[in-house]
Amino acid sequence: QVQLVESGGGLVQAGGSLRLSCAASRNIFSVNAIDWFRQAPGKQREFVARITTGGSTNYADSVKGRFTISRDNAKSTVYMSMNSLKPEDTAIYYCSAYYGGRRFWGQGTQVTVSS
Repeated sequence: QVQLVESGGGLVQAGGSLRLSCAASRNIFSVNAIDWFRQAPGKQREFVARITTGGSTNYADSVKGRFTISRDNAKSTVYMSMNSLKPEDTAIYYCSAYYGGRRFWGQGTQVTVSS
């Protein structure tokens, strides 16, 4: 079974911080990169960040320098620390990964940044 479970969203003021977690089933965590996407109201889902099994990372330009993705192999969990949050970061955040030829998604966690 493939499971991706996000947590850590909430309401924060502009300039604040949050840390999101994505707990992944071990079968997917140990062999594939884990991605974070987000979807704001009325907009398409967009890529935010990725971390590979080897720990390499890449980020969307809009979050570079503010967001940091990391992984805890012992806990099969990926984290995304989000600092200097802006109202335009408001969205549902999803973690995701490919496995067995298809992309799997978590249920999402809401992040709301007030101005």
